[in-house]
Amino acid sequence: MDPFASSAPVLVTIGDIACTQDEVITPSGRAPIVGTTWTFTDMSRTNSGIPAWAIVCAVIFFLFCFLGLLFLLAKEERTDGSVQVTVQGPGLLHTVQIPVFAQAAAMDFNARVNYARSLAHQPF
Repeated sequence: MDPFASSAPVLVTIGDIACTQDEVITPSGRAPIVGTTWTFTDMSRTNSGIPAWAIVCAVIFFLFCFLGLLFLLAKEERTDGSVQVTVQGPGLLHTVQIPVFAQAAAMDFNARVNYARSLAHQPF
């Protein structure tokens, strides 16, 4: 039987965690979504530096004119790392670690966790 099979539509997925209106579905099991606790940890980092192509162009064009040094003003941001999402509920504890390669991806997963939190605290 498919662990993600449910009569209710999936509203949000976070890695291998799926949330419907009524329950959380993970490879570790299922639990009612009301009363679950969600934890989001951003373990990514963003570095800024001069890309290799800019250094090569600066050296080549420096030989022809001093304007080649302007290539050293080019900056590139690189994001690496992962985000960790933990859901804990009655009879359920599941953690997923998702690699991210852009700061926007980390913010997207944070927004998904916040949506899951809003589903967990909805009044019935």
